[in-house]
Amino acid sequence: MTLTGTRPTGPAWRTRAAFWWFALTALAVAVVAPLPYALAPLTELGRNGMEVAANYAARPTALQVAFALHVGFGGLALLLSPVQFAARLRDRAPAVHRTVGRVVLGSIAVAGTAGLVLAPHSLAGGVGTAGFGLLAALWLGCAAAALRAIRRRDVAAHRRWVVRTFALTYAAVTLRLWLAVLVTGQVALAGVPDQVAFQRAYLLVPFLAWVPNLLVAERYLAVSTRFPTAPRGTLFP
Repeated sequence: MTLTGTRPTGPAWRTRAAFWWFALTALAVAVVAPLPYALAPLTELGRNGMEVAANYAARPTALQVAFALHVGFGGLALLLSPVQFAARLRDRAPAVHRTVGRVVLGSIAVAGTAGLVLAPHSLAGGVGTAGFGLLAALWLGCAAAALRAIRRRDVAAHRRWVVRTFALTYAAVTLRLWLAVLVTGQVALAGVPDQVAFQRAYLLVPFLAWVPNLLVAERYLAVSTRFPTAPRGTLFP
């Protein structure tokens, strides 16, 4: 990211703080979330109380492979996506920016396709099928639109689609934040057992995980269009 002066203005400071929030939370989830699945089989994780793992432990091998691909490549897309918003990297190392972009889009292609396969088997039932299925379809669609735009050399359109794509990629983080809030709230305020609280919360997150993200992204894009002279180095180019 580039600086506009020796001392950042209020908005610039908030933008920088937002960038690091997105980058660090994405890093945390991209590393921590897939780790249990890499260290133990689904059956063992299911016995230890991980309900998502238990949901796929007895599924056919093809679904378990799709789950592994979704977790692994989704984590890679989440890990690398914030790098694409660093203006300094784009300016000084455009080849790196393009290479990372290709890896991100390829990872989304794999993880999004796997997500479509997994959606009908969601732990959240019909709500999960609709919410996660729509998320996967939009994720693939926005990534494809970003790729088409840059191939046409329409950089402005490419950046808009990248913003939307990241909003959907970041659903991996917001899903876990919503689960933490909803489960903790039920347990602490109403004394609901942990397992019941999780099951109730998981019925909400298939849409909560990504719809607010996309609305925020669209709001950002609308403001950016109205005020196109924002300083360089902003979180979303």
